[in-house]
Amino acid sequence: MMGGPGGPGGPGGMSSPLDPSTKRTAFQQGQVKGYLYEPKAPGEKSHIGVFVMHSDADYSSFSACTELSKRGYTVLCAANSGQGLDRIVLDAKTAVAYLKRQPGIQKVILFGHSGGATLMTAYQMIAENGVKSCQGPEKLIPCSDNLAGVPAADGMVLADSNWGNAVMSLFSLDPAVLADDDGVHVNQDLNLFNTKNGFNARGNSDYSQEFIDKFQKATGERMNRLIKTAEERLALIDAGKGRFTDDEPFVVAGAESTGFNNKLFSQDIKLMAHTRNAWSLLHPDGTVTNQIVHSVRVPQAGRPSTSALNGGAVNTTVRAFLKNRAIRVTSDFHFDESSVYGVDWNSSYSSPPGNIQGIHVPTLIMGMTGHWEYLAAETIYEKSAASDKSIAFVEGAGHMYEECRQCETTPGQYANVAKTLYDYVDGWLSKNGRFLEAAK
Repeated sequence: MMGGPGGPGGPGGMSSPLDPSTKRTAFQQGQVKGYLYEPKAPGEKSHIGVFVMHSDADYSSFSACTELSKRGYTVLCAANSGQGLDRIVLDAKTAVAYLKRQPGIQKVILFGHSGGATLMTAYQMIAENGVKSCQGPEKLIPCSDNLAGVPAADGMVLADSNWGNAVMSLFSLDPAVLADDDGVHVNQDLNLFNTKNGFNARGNSDYSQEFIDKFQKATGERMNRLIKTAEERLALIDAGKGRFTDDEPFVVAGAESTGFNNKLFSQDIKLMAHTRNAWSLLHPDGTVTNQIVHSVRVPQAGRPSTSALNGGAVNTTVRAFLKNRAIRVTSDFHFDESSVYGVDWNSSYSSPPGNIQGIHVPTLIMGMTGHWEYLAAETIYEKSAASDKSIAFVEGAGHMYEECRQCETTPGQYANVAKTLYDYVDGWLSKNGRFLEAAK
């Protein structure tokens, strides 16, 4: 799983139990399966179909399934086949086609949470612009011609998207590794779990700027080195000189992107701490303010996992690495309290900030301030090509839309964050002139 659900809540987790009274019908089309959730009270909003899928986890029972169906929408929630980005874009094509065939459905909205935004933005970019949009010379590896003819959706909701599977892999790459296939031997001067470098297992790790600079520089250099190695192996494979005729194993120590693995900013909360600009912040009491949005998250110390093959290393292939987990960076790659620098967002289509530049349908982008991934919302919003686009943040919501209790200064401070989120999504979807007017 690419960094999401990468925080509290676990893979495929939910912010609250699903409403058992919601009627749902199982569906399976090829390898794609899930449930179609009927609207609690059919009405004009039931003509809007919402499609929910993640790039890695099973989202057939994600909280959006019943939270949106009880607000009147028809919702299709599905698990993908787990065979890489190209394959799951085709899974999404199958699911969207199924949703479009349902009686009364006139508009389809893509709902992407966390790494689901990688899938949904790649899907819609290709749907609007054709396969040429993921086959250009700027891409590390082209997408398959099989993705031609993907039917476009009518809108998109990205609710706590991360920066994309490729960038989350970059953020999770351990620069202390001495050999890319050896997780045991590391450079202690680059080990973020070394107390001499500022690590604090019981609180915030206040790393020095010198260590942060050194760590990030080495991370970018390692990513580009891995890309170079993978490209060299791919050239040999394509020339018939590889270890196999179609692909090769590619093991990357200290590169798993789930949880708190090697993030740096999860240990030190002065990083990824606030937005650059003022945006709408939804408060638990129902008020909305326009302000610089600060994260309320607390440090997550985590523990080193680089030495483990399972849960620490990425066991992939040359082609899959270049397609799903790699992105080019410049020598200036780094991130600070509000921004990410030096990433070539368009070098991978596992990158929502790159994909969103080719998406023009109405788009809602939201961030949850109880988690680090919230800051991606600003970057994605600013790069969006949509003329109708909105951005908002939910105060105190965790990554899985749960209330971040460990973030509270008083008990119940961030109650009902899931309701706040879904009410806002409902208001955006049902705003006259956006989808309902056209659906009549």
